[in-house]
Amino acid sequence: MYMKGMSERSAIPGASGGAVRVRFAPSPTGPLHIGSARTALFNWLFARRRGGVFILRIEDTDAARSKEEFEKDIIDGLSWLGLGWDEGPFRQSERGAHYRKYLEELLAKGDAYYCYCTKEELEAQREALLSQGLPPRYGGRCRSLAAPPEGQAPQAIRFKVPATKVEFNDMIRGKVSFDASLFGDIVIAKNLAAPLYNFTVVVDDALMEITHVIRGEDHLSNTPKQILFQRALGFAEPIYAHIPLILNADRSKMSKRFSDTALLSYRRRGYLPAAVVNFLAFLGWHPKGDREVWPADELAKAFDLAGVQAAGAVFDEQKLNWLNREYMKTMPDEEIVRALGPFFARARLGGGAGQGSGGSAGGAMPSSGKLFAERTDDPEFLRKFVAVERSRADTLADFLEHGKFFFALPDYDAALLVPQGGLREEARAALAAAADALAGIDGREFTREAVAAAVTDVITATGGKRGAVLWPLRTALSGLRASPGPVEIMDVLGKEESLRRVRKALDVV
Repeated sequence: MYMKGMSERSAIPGASGGAVRVRFAPSPTGPLHIGSARTALFNWLFARRRGGVFILRIEDTDAARSKEEFEKDIIDGLSWLGLGWDEGPFRQSERGAHYRKYLEELLAKGDAYYCYCTKEELEAQREALLSQGLPPRYGGRCRSLAAPPEGQAPQAIRFKVPATKVEFNDMIRGKVSFDASLFGDIVIAKNLAAPLYNFTVVVDDALMEITHVIRGEDHLSNTPKQILFQRALGFAEPIYAHIPLILNADRSKMSKRFSDTALLSYRRRGYLPAAVVNFLAFLGWHPKGDREVWPADELAKAFDLAGVQAAGAVFDEQKLNWLNREYMKTMPDEEIVRALGPFFARARLGGGAGQGSGGSAGGAMPSSGKLFAERTDDPEFLRKFVAVERSRADTLADFLEHGKFFFALPDYDAALLVPQGGLREEARAALAAAADALAGIDGREFTREAVAAAVTDVITATGGKRGAVLWPLRTALSGLRASPGPVEIMDVLGKEESLRRVRKALDVV
């Protein structure tokens, strides 16, 4: 456990003087987590604010779990967010000689030693301590061996932990203190060729001249161990800042079991990178004032670690949706059309359109058929489609999820064509009048204005009951209970497809 002191937070070094050097150091053992992306962003913002260096380091010492596809996911995710690194990517799997050198130094100085205890012996030691009411830790059996036990091979290399307190000033949490006597001697490597995480981090941070270590609070317990290694090796101690975890709405830890935690799933779901950056920056920090929309370059000018809260930050997807809408508002229709290109391409390949912000699958897009191919290759159709649907979309995927009826009319019950309280005969009459009116418009003059005038004439001719005309006409065009108005739909579909859908409804009403 750590104890937080009451002292003021440290002033931020690097504001003047030596250059700030920070690193983002993910392990490629899974897709880039949304929390890790927030950590990368805070490092990037801090470096940009201080005119410093942002380093990408891939911590792949766990050979069994590290995968190239996960490293690619990390790099793709950072690139999508626009978090360009100044140095790297460095890979720990390629830096073994550095770790071996410092392991040998600790062994030579007597600050580390070979441990011969087997798993069974360690478990017995653990049980013995627990039975005495003591915390389970290594008992030090091999610490003072005069010679290796006969016939036994070393199982690990351990660091001799001194019985001392380790204190440091965390830029977010203030003074933090640990009692190192509770740790037991720490395993720092399986052997000279297989160093473990806590040791490799210390060597890399020193050789890369890292000035500030900004990482999640789940690493807080690693910090005193790493400080002990730094002191033993004569390395400078960086300044630490442990940022809060990201929590679900119920304040439970955000996990992939209950939440969408992979960063690139948000790209697939149609969020804009600028909105995600803005949203992540505000998970645990906020600049002064009430302003909510902050582009990355302005965030970098305002970012201050002293303003990061120590409490967990709640992931509010409604806030993310709102921010995404705000960013989409500033995008011209043509820019949104271009951004939708990958979603249409994925639908053509049968991969679906992504997932809408509401969590419903967008994979029901009509990925085959002449109309779909024609529409997705028609810039004017897509521009009109975007103009109509943008007010209903939280994400890019929502355009396709909510507007897929523009590409293929869904199956619907004929009863849907009849307004509540209306009569089937009235709905049929309205549709027949609408079909005649639409057929009378020259295809080259099938504009929104001409269609609106024709619909108004139908309403007048059928007794002025707007709902009795607009409801069956709209549902005939969309096949849905809720959709844009019939004039807006027909302006997108054009005369031929609009008339085909109205006549089809006449056949089934």
